[in-house]
Amino acid sequence: MEYRILGGTGVTVSKFCFGAGMFGYFGNSDEAECARMVDRSIDAGINYFDTSDVYSHGESETILGKALKGKRDDIVLATKFALPMDQNPNHAGASRRWIMKEVEASLKRLGTDYIDLYQVHRPDVTTNIDETLGALSDLVRQGKIRMFGSSTFPAEQIVEAQWCSERRGRERFWTEQPPYSIFARRIEADILPTCQRYDMGVVVWSPLSQGWLTGKWRHGQKPNDTQRQNLQPHLYEMDRPDNQRKLDLVDQLDAVANEAGISLMHMALAFVCAHPAVTSAIIGPRTFEQLEGLLEGADVELDEATLDAIDEIVTPGTNVSHDDDGYVAPEIDDKTLRRRAADRQKHNAAREILDNIEAYREEKGKS
Repeated sequence: MEYRILGGTGVTVSKFCFGAGMFGYFGNSDEAECARMVDRSIDAGINYFDTSDVYSHGESETILGKALKGKRDDIVLATKFALPMDQNPNHAGASRRWIMKEVEASLKRLGTDYIDLYQVHRPDVTTNIDETLGALSDLVRQGKIRMFGSSTFPAEQIVEAQWCSERRGRERFWTEQPPYSIFARRIEADILPTCQRYDMGVVVWSPLSQGWLTGKWRHGQKPNDTQRQNLQPHLYEMDRPDNQRKLDLVDQLDAVANEAGISLMHMALAFVCAHPAVTSAIIGPRTFEQLEGLLEGADVELDEATLDAIDEIVTPGTNVSHDDDGYVAPEIDDKTLRRRAADRQKHNAAREILDNIEAYREEKGKS
């Protein structure tokens, strides 16, 4: 297993990061098998484990914490917050109020007294970034977290956060966790160069593009009853034009992998790890068998000819589908933020008030 420095932190992490997103009812509630996967990963050289409070509503953190008992000191442990935990509107986001409450819950579930890397799972446009950075900086000083980072942030929000940290004397984001795969290359144009400029470590998620790059989905052979199909069926509706294109691309990419003498899955993992900005790629197995298959690709490296062939098939800096974006800005997702009707009403009401005041003054002046 190759090891790399996580940005400018001085912390050494494995090229593969074990993602525990499948631990719990969302994927695998068998704690014994999950513990076996953790032990096997450590034996294979993985020292970096990532989870989130929202994965199976905390069950992932609990299972991972139990599996790491007695091994914690040698592990770089990361978790995340910000996505909704329930229907309570204050049990989500990146406010100081929620951060200070939820970090204690994560510490308890993980069975540890500190978190190595605490990450904002998604941008929270309702909270001033200085409020978030201030709370996270306090947690660093309290020793409850060692460092913090962002996940799936647009480049402009990464820059804003770095500027705010410098201007306000806050600790800063040391890492970014974006989606990146052969099918999701948009971040090559902005996010990855931005992270390099700020010496941020990059830990990419979904390097297999929700399973598409395992080769399971092919023309004429649709797998049945896969976990992802059951949980996110819209991602695999084969009559959609973008999914039809993915099927075509899988055939082309598989030919490139065969030419290189490797599997499509291992080529996809090696592809994301080849980018100079990427520190680590998250692998998220649901079963022990899946983990073994992923670990077999840990030492695969791609030559220039293979990388050039991939570039010919999927244009650098582009995403194949909106399914691969990871984050949609509220200004795009919420049509009310793209309408000026409310602003016009406010303006007209204000104008009417000013006109009435002016008319009153004129009337008083005449008298």
